[in-house]
Order: sequence, then C-alpha cells, then structure tokens
Amino acid sequence: MFFTYILYSEKFDRFYIGQTNDLIKRILRHNNGYVHSTKAFKPWKIVYFKEFETRAKSMNYETYLKNKKSKDFIINLIKDFINPFI
Repeated sequence: MFFTYILYSEKFDRFYIGQTNDLIKRILRHNNGYVHSTKAFKPWKIVYFKEFETRAKSMNYETYLKNKKSKDFIINLIKDFINPFI
C-alpha cells in the first residue's frame, strides 16, 4: 500500500504534502531532520493521509494536491479527517 499524506508544522503554520509506502517511517524521517525540505520546520504531525493500491495513484494524488496551491483547500480537506496517530 502507498499513502499520500499532509504534514503540519504548528510552530511555522506550514503544510507539507508527500507520498510514501511506510507512513510511520516517513514521519520519523521528517521529524529527525533527514528530509532536507522539511528539517527547518519540525516538528511535524500527520494531519491527513489517503491510502492507494499503487505508487502511481499515490503520486498522482500528491501532484493533484500540490497543484491546488491553496492553504484554504488543504484546511477544508483535513477539517473532518480523524487522524488515528494523534
């Protein structure tokens, strides 16, 4: 299984959109500073994720979300999401 996810940095009021096949491992990499584009904005928490059968579908959804370029769109998407990791 593959996941498209949205992270949120409360400290910097910033979102990050990504995809992975191991959600827990990936969030740990973000929060341990191993991801160049996110290490300055840690800590991160997962505020949304969606599961896909293939990497291609996950990547397509990631691209779709990133192309929205709208914080309001992301907030609307995640507002009713219940995160089992919190």
